Amino acid sequence: MRDLSAAHAEAFLEMMSAERGAAANTLSSYEKDLDELSAFLKTRNTSLARATSQDIAAFLSWMTAEGYKASSQARRLSAIRQFYKFLYAENIREDDPTGILDSPKKGRALPKTLSEEQAGRLIALAEEEARQPGPRQLERLRLLALIELCYSTGMRVSELVSLPASVLGADGRYLIIRGKGNKERLVPLTRTAIAALRAYADALRNEHGEREEDYLFPADGEAGHLARQVFARDLKSLGARAGIPSASLSPHVLRHAFASHLLAGGADLRVVQELLGHSDISTTQIYTHILDEKLRDLVETHHPLAKRVKNGD
Repeated sequence: MRDLSAAHAEAFLEMMSAERGAAANTLSSYEKDLDELSAFLKTRNTSLARATSQDIAAFLSWMTAEGYKASSQARRLSAIRQFYKFLYAENIREDDPTGILDSPKKGRALPKTLSEEQAGRLIALAEEEARQPGPRQLERLRLLALIELCYSTGMRVSELVSLPASVLGADGRYLIIRGKGNKERLVPLTRTAIAALRAYADALRNEHGEREEDYLFPADGEAGHLARQVFARDLKSLGARAGIPSASLSPHVLRHAFASHLLAGGADLRVVQELLGHSDISTTQIYTHILDEKLRDLVETHHPLAKRVKNGD
């Protein structure tokens, strides 16, 4: 029986170009993907036209063994799926061998974070600039308060900028945060966060007088409170002055740093989950990558089997 795999692949690429307007780079990628699959199938004594689901699954397993990233595998599988859907739609094949295959699961990206040294450097510069007198001192004090609150509580930026002014009436040792799903959680404040908050509140009162504000960080915009983008802009600018690349810094990175540094310091995962306001512990577990090396050293140092190996037993 004559194998028409090459002709079928060519017809598929022509269809992608003429009917779907695929770009030249896309067509080139698809052609390489089909060539790669075809070469693999030859090692199994089959071809593109005759491949079964088991053959395609074996190709995916081969890519994993060769170290292909899940994203690379998923891209190749997408091209292969389209090819076999084309063959099925054109009645060239009576089945689609990719129909029962699952796409490779992409690994969850690790969150960006800061080292403890970077966080300390950022806060130290914010404190230094906040002490400088001048017409924009209120803004500098506000930025310090925002950073201290974000880093010491792990609040989401939306929760932070929309804090009500009534938090100033509390005893200052903790905050009640209203988060996703309108759920409330209690978070403690560090002494430095309390001090920064009080200094900012005093400066705000001096500038605004006894005017009542709805929000802790008021602004003239429609929302009535400071925009997230303004905090992000000011934070990146401060980070640049502290020698921290702007791409590595955002309010969300401060939230990640809060969680990562707590866990690295020995905090319980469930406690960190509560402080972050995560409904699912699996969301919090992404931060445990910070502990990998620390835990490995702990096991190698203290586990009796590790000691036996070192002693040559």
